[in-house]
Amino acid sequence: MSRTSPALREILELDPERDCQRIVYLDTVFEFPFDTTRSLEFALFRTFGSPSISALLDSTGEFARRAQKRYDDTDLILSTIAEAGYESDEGKHAIRLMNRMHRRFEIANEDFLYVLSTFVFEPIRWNARFGWRPLVEQERQAAFHFWRAVGKRMAIAEIPERYEELERYNEQYERTRFRYADSNARVAAASRDMFLAWFPGVPKRFGTLAIAAVMDERLRDAIGFPRPPRALAETVAAGLRARAAAVRVLPPRRRPKLRTGLRRRTYPGGWRLAELGTTPPGAAGG
Repeated sequence: MSRTSPALREILELDPERDCQRIVYLDTVFEFPFDTTRSLEFALFRTFGSPSISALLDSTGEFARRAQKRYDDTDLILSTIAEAGYESDEGKHAIRLMNRMHRRFEIANEDFLYVLSTFVFEPIRWNARFGWRPLVEQERQAAFHFWRAVGKRMAIAEIPERYEELERYNEQYERTRFRYADSNARVAAASRDMFLAWFPGVPKRFGTLAIAAVMDERLRDAIGFPRPPRALAETVAAGLRARAAAVRVLPPRRRPKLRTGLRRRTYPGGWRLAELGTTPPGAAGG
């Protein structure tokens, strides 16, 4: 085990089901703020590997017209739920908003369930590869129970009752559903271009290869991303591991890093939860 922290010591004393909201909060804002964000960004790309999901996303035109707003809104809604908890007033409001946005579309339950599963497993897998420490069992189980509770509040049906069952579903979905489609490539390219716009000095070709370096071959093939040179893939992985090694020797974080408090490109003057998303004007209250 790497260095310990007050947050980890508290987590080890908590029950992963009963206290899942507290554990997810501690992980999100104290233990792994960078890793949680990066892993969920790549979870977004994973959802593009399924043509049934990407076709819907592509049809809205949101990614083509305003990918940054789509990213900011999704991030703020999910961050509100993770930071405030799904039982808080803010968390309930965020889930209601998310449900209203989704009700405008016909979304298959199996696709809903897959997206939900990525919120559980992508942070776990990212931390196993690039985190300053892997998640302990309490954290893995807490993530499962947290997002399962959110999924039930989203009326997602047939959510497995056990961590291992949802993990099998996640793996089987990707084996059977991931395949190349033009809609996959379009929404993935729009998201890639949004991320690269944050770093205007990075050549597009190099940026694309660097992003692809963190992906597995199945995902790259499904979204039409190129296979990066081996040397670049090793360099990207080494850089992320070096960051983890540095964090490992730093003092534990003493103040929470709240993503809901960060300045947003879409909302330079501040944001309100009711204004987020693609809900038509006049329907976003609540």
